[in-house]
Amino acid sequence: MKKSALSIAFVLFAFLAAQAQTKIPPNIQKLLTKNTCLACHNPDTKVVGPAYKEVMKKKKYKPEQIVELIYKPKPSNWPGYPAMTALPSVPKSEALEIAKWITTLK
Repeated sequence: MKKSALSIAFVLFAFLAAQAQTKIPPNIQKLLTKNTCLACHNPDTKVVGPAYKEVMKKKKYKPEQIVELIYKPKPSNWPGYPAMTALPSVPKSEALEIAKWITTLK
């Protein structure tokens, strides 16, 4: 394959891979950043903790259950991952908004 064809194939692959990544709505991105959620979680891929999509595949959590886990994590739910630190500083309204978004992920 010629170099230009490889370059085009790489650009196309990168474009398609980027399209496959979950788009985080700006209001949710702001909350995830403010509350340091993105330091350990990503919608699509494992970082330190499980990907948000993995969380929803494992168990169909309700938003209120996710909020509860933000304040009182249960490490036994996720063997093989470091224990999540409780985040009591996250305002409940923000935790619920984040949780509602997480439950939309497939």
